[in-house]
Amino acid sequence: MKKIILSLMILFAAISASAQVYVGGSLAWTHDDNANVGADINQFKLAPEVGYNLNDDWAVAVELAYTHGKTSSAKSNAFSIAPYARYTFFEKNIVRLFLDGGVGFSTYKVKGTDSDNGFEIGIKPGIAVSLTPKLSLQARYGFLGYRDKYAGAGAGRGSISGLDFNPNSLSLGIKYEF
Repeated sequence: MKKIILSLMILFAAISASAQVYVGGSLAWTHDDNANVGADINQFKLAPEVGYNLNDDWAVAVELAYTHGKTSSAKSNAFSIAPYARYTFFEKNIVRLFLDGGVGFSTYKVKGTDSDNGFEIGIKPGIAVSLTPKLSLQARYGFLGYRDKYAGAGAGRGSISGLDFNPNSLSLGIKYEF
């Protein structure tokens, strides 16, 4: 047992020393005074992520997300996991442009109803701005791919495919490299 723990500690130290592991995520709150439904919609989302830089252009990561929604008549909760590969195709000074390609799996439940499971597969374009060598701000906007009842895309929408530049697809966050 001691050998396993020591091996894991050495492995973690080696990975951390080469500055290839990163953590990040996003936090969001939205309010929608939706006249079509006749109710105010409040939504809170917490989406941490952890990743590993393979080289200067490629990284792999996973994002976990929790979303809580509330209207005057209902409450909802959603969980999702979305592993992805990030390809950085442009870098100039402090700005990097990237594409996140991956899959996502979600479960969504409105209080008093059955849960709904969904998935997505596609590409999300993004931009990162380095504040320091280890800290950067990042934003993703849009989606190109296929979604089926995916919680992050507005649950209950059914299957959609194609290019989506819905304002709700904007995600702002931070990234810290060890």
